[in-house]
Amino acid sequence: MEMTTGIVVGAVVLIGVFLVLFEYRIRKPDVILLYESKGQIGVRGGPVYPRHFSLPLERTTRPIRLTIEATAVGNLEVRIKLVGSVAPSLEHIQCLIRIGGWKQDATAHAADEVQLMLQGLVKAYVEKCEIHALSSTDLVSHLNKQSALFQEKFGVELISLAVDSLEPTDPEISEALRQQEQARLLEQTERLSNQARSAAAKAKFQADEEISKLEHELEMKKLQLKGSLLGKESALAEKGLEDELARNRMRLAFEKEELEVLKSSPELLMLTPQAARLAEASQNLKNARTIVSFTPQELAQGSELLGVFQSLMKRALEEKPGKKEE
Repeated sequence: MEMTTGIVVGAVVLIGVFLVLFEYRIRKPDVILLYESKGQIGVRGGPVYPRHFSLPLERTTRPIRLTIEATAVGNLEVRIKLVGSVAPSLEHIQCLIRIGGWKQDATAHAADEVQLMLQGLVKAYVEKCEIHALSSTDLVSHLNKQSALFQEKFGVELISLAVDSLEPTDPEISEALRQQEQARLLEQTERLSNQARSAAAKAKFQADEEISKLEHELEMKKLQLKGSLLGKESALAEKGLEDELARNRMRLAFEKEELEVLKSSPELLMLTPQAARLAEASQNLKNARTIVSFTPQELAQGSELLGVFQSLMKRALEEKPGKKEE
């Protein structure tokens, strides 16, 4: 009996282990585990999950590729190609399951709904724009602003979105737009070139003006230095003139004193250089007329000295015949 009970318990345990191995699985790193409780969708956090009571949802993105034909202002058709990708949004899992169902490919179904919505948004945007004003950047910016709407409605977030091509379906319109864009680029290039030349001319003008200003300042400094030098030279010349005048005054004072001495003692005239020269000439040429020359400096002593000298010579000559008679 005990043996039978042990077999039954072992069988039950074996069946339990088999059921656990059959039911539970280990979660993969790139999988979101969903479960339902009281009508609400939740996310499991453990590494092991019951596969019949959980929905493994991959985190991988789903690509989006759209070719949309829309009509711009003026009934001009445009072909737009969009590429992008979407991924499940953890904050709006309930919306994702509502759109895609309790299936592992729920994200793919939601991506299809996103493409339909993108198509409608693109057509609505293009219908309000003129064909020459359409821009890939503006279109992508407008669609990215609707990313929150995609999460709330479909439970997916917009990972990336880009415009692969945007061109009119009519080749003639496409060529006209190409030529218009080419003309705009050439005009912009020419304008930039003119601006560059203008900037270069302004820079050259400013440089020339600065150089002229510096040269003017240099000339002014040279003139100031030259004026200072001339002032110093003038001061030196004035000082030399003052010294010369002082020496002349001293010489004149000395000559005046000498004249006073000669006036008081006329016999001292014989000791002057002029009298010595005259005496020497009279000794060499007794019968000839004696000519004695005086330098301008000697004559500069004044007419008073000459008068004294003449009066002395006259008295000397008058006294000579008297001595002969005696």
